[in-house]
Amino acid sequence: MSTWLDLIKEKIPEARVLTELSDRYSYSFDASFGEYLPEAVVQVKHKEEVVSVLKMANEHQIPVYPRGQGTCLSGGPLPVFGGIVLDISQWPEKIDVSPDDLTVTVTPSVLTGNINKEAEKHGLMYAPDPSSAHVATIGGNLAENSGGPRGLKYGVTKDHVLGLEVVTPEGEVIRTGGNTIKNVTGYDLTKLIVGSEGTLGVITEATLKLMPKPRDFQTLMVSFGEVRKAGEAISKTLTSGILPSKMEFMDQACIQAVENFKPVGLPKNAAAIVIIELDGHPETLKIERKLVEEIMEEVGATDIVVPKSEEEAEKIWHARKQVSPAIAKIKPTKVSEDATVPRSKIPDLIDRLQEIKEKHKVEIVAFGHAGDGNLHPNVLCDKRDQEEMKRVELAVEEIFKAAIELGGTLSGEHGIGTMKAPFLESELGEVGVDMMKRIKESWDPNGILNPGKIFAEKGQKLVLRNE
Repeated sequence: MSTWLDLIKEKIPEARVLTELSDRYSYSFDASFGEYLPEAVVQVKHKEEVVSVLKMANEHQIPVYPRGQGTCLSGGPLPVFGGIVLDISQWPEKIDVSPDDLTVTVTPSVLTGNINKEAEKHGLMYAPDPSSAHVATIGGNLAENSGGPRGLKYGVTKDHVLGLEVVTPEGEVIRTGGNTIKNVTGYDLTKLIVGSEGTLGVITEATLKLMPKPRDFQTLMVSFGEVRKAGEAISKTLTSGILPSKMEFMDQACIQAVENFKPVGLPKNAAAIVIIELDGHPETLKIERKLVEEIMEEVGATDIVVPKSEEEAEKIWHARKQVSPAIAKIKPTKVSEDATVPRSKIPDLIDRLQEIKEKHKVEIVAFGHAGDGNLHPNVLCDKRDQEEMKRVELAVEEIFKAAIELGGTLSGEHGIGTMKAPFLESELGEVGVDMMKRIKESWDPNGILNPGKIFAEKGQKLVLRNE
């Protein structure tokens, strides 16, 4: 260890090479489960430092784990085999907007929410809006291909990336894509790297697509006496020719948790609510709002609330954002998943969640981006209770199984990481996983970059307990 550490310190100022136990412990966990202690943390601030670290690590076969702010919910940056955590969060921030080209070039340490704030100064918008955008770095969002409420209309992170600067596991610098909207030169390496969870390269710069900010917005909050009716209303809206920018779902447990946490006037007796945002020209919104109200009434909505001001609308959306902290008050631990199914199967998934809840005697609440089928079933528990956590593990496995059986996917936006690696083959099949492994091996022949992610070790199982 001393040999490679000495080599790193020749290239990186010693103050940014952390080896004290307290420092290393701070980088041993993220927002998911599991703690893994790295042997060192290296805080890099420019491309040449990344090159130096990766060349040394590749030569000495030391694992390297890129990390942003650590908000990942699937274990993406966890140093499962020790080695080096490569901290990108200290990188100097750069947001270079080119309004005429509708593009922005950013460094990986930039907070995602700040990109949109800068774009808005030019009347533009960076569409991807993960709920953690105010604290998560764009580098992490690119690695995980993050989504968000606006994904319904505008797509996820990969749909807004034009080009990348990447350092390969062997310490070479490459550029993928470019600055143009159209680019079909060779294989699409940009799309390959976005969502590869830090296993193929370290992103050091990104050119992203911007778009004009919509002129106006209209929010509606619709209550339902039956959860299945809420699912039907979502499907009927989307097949009507109207495409909202957001369609968010909250079940009764989420509604009541928010009202008990910070009351905002949500309908506590509703079985579920759907919060809708329309965006576009003001005159168009008047027509679309009327059509949406008609659809909701036809399906069987019990109440429709149309905010009279921007402040009232923001209050409703703030309530949606309060779900995670609110449900965390119910029990000290929450396992947040992102099972995603075809939109028409949302009612069926909700039924399956109820069955799983009763079978394993666990508390499950559901909310999420129902417009694109991306729900967030959260299992509420106490990780100190080992017996309960065994039941939680079984419940989570069944949630994954239910999503796949309904024609869905293991992950809509959180990624595979360590949490879902044991289930990858159940969705992709043995040959599909093998093809992915071949890609990984060709890019990273020594397997140094973020090992232990996406691909499960033989016999690996989901474990949420201390064993």
